[in-house]
Amino acid sequence: MSINEDTTVVAGKSIPSDIEVETTATIKHASTGKVYESEDEVTSDVNDPATETTESDIKRDVAISVNKLPDIFGGSN
Repeated sequence: MSINEDTTVVAGKSIPSDIEVETTATIKHASTGKVYESEDEVTSDVNDPATETTESDIKRDVAISVNKLPDIFGGSN
């Protein structure tokens, strides 16, 4: 069997790797709760000497929503 970068093998079955899923990323300051619009805004805040924000103050969350996964485990006949 040849290797194809667009395919993942799970439990002996090939499934496509291009499954589209909906993701929502949230970046916020762990202490203040401020929500950042982009990584650039985070970098600006961390590099700003007028704030005490450090990289360890930043919290990144990703929510993944998958409607249906392909049948990769099969069943009995």
